[in-house]
Amino acid sequence: MLALRLPAEIEKRLDALAKRTGRSKSYYAREAILEHLADLEDRYLAERRWQDVRAGRSETVPLADLVKKYGVGD
Repeated sequence: MLALRLPAEIEKRLDALAKRTGRSKSYYAREAILEHLADLEDRYLAERRWQDVRAGRSETVPLADLVKKYGVGD
């Protein structure tokens, strides 16, 4: 179970969409979360990795090494 407080304008837009399509506001809120959750996870992990590199807790790998190791090419 999840409860959200949304800005009034977003709530109005969500309500209008639900009424126009015959679906619930919960349906569209769930769809939006599912659509963007992977992006948010990737962003968080990338930011965390960057902090680790800057703090010296992790090292970078040259792109050429990755291409060679995994055989990725043009």
